[in-house]
Amino acid sequence: MIEHELDIPTADGVMNTFVTYPEEGGPFPVVLFYMDAPGKRGELHDMARRIATVGYYVVLPNLYYRKARDFRMARDDEGMKRMFAMMSQLSNDLVMRDTQAMLDFVDSRREAKASALGVVGYCMSGPFVFTAAGRYPERIRCAASIYGVQLAGDAADSPHLLAHKVKGELYFACAETDKYAPKEMIDKLEAHLKQTPGLRHRVEWYMGVEHGFAFPKREGIFHKPSAERHWERLFALFKRNIG
Repeated sequence: MIEHELDIPTADGVMNTFVTYPEEGGPFPVVLFYMDAPGKRGELHDMARRIATVGYYVVLPNLYYRKARDFRMARDDEGMKRMFAMMSQLSNDLVMRDTQAMLDFVDSRREAKASALGVVGYCMSGPFVFTAAGRYPERIRCAASIYGVQLAGDAADSPHLLAHKVKGELYFACAETDKYAPKEMIDKLEAHLKQTPGLRHRVEWYMGVEHGFAFPKREGIFHKPSAERHWERLFALFKRNIG
């Protein structure tokens, strides 16, 4: 495997980014991997590597780069406060600017087959990948939200309002127990998606698990069978849409 830590120029500075892809056989279809709230870290690097090993060029940016190049969250009350403060400075519009920077970056890389592009986001990045699929319908062939939050709400920039613009396939993995993405929100999302003509999508419930079930280091929450099912769904989504 090839790995790099690179700085991607954006409209707001430089975004430090982990990039990984196979040593042989390129160029490779691109997967943009949007981090969850605790930030870009070794656990996510390992997940990016798992995607790359099956033949993808994976880009994992630090979305907190405007405030911190190396965010580390302590698992205590103060750490949670800091994490939520970092989350609050992001918006769909800001992350779309970062998405444009990532698209410009992969367009310039000979190892990347940027005409075949998918996105995946966890937790706080569920709405970012959904928004990206609507804002860049000609580029993004598929998007996966894994226990994503704020997918369908009353805000003017709620991503579900862009569903009619999406041309790629959408997948939503939802945990049965999730205070950040409650059932009523998912029900609203699913109802809206079903009413959107021609939209290819799937909303799947993962029963008996909590928000965060796919992260191996989330002690007491990680659920291996469900995590493996999410990998199965993710790889099948990519294979159908980006090869």
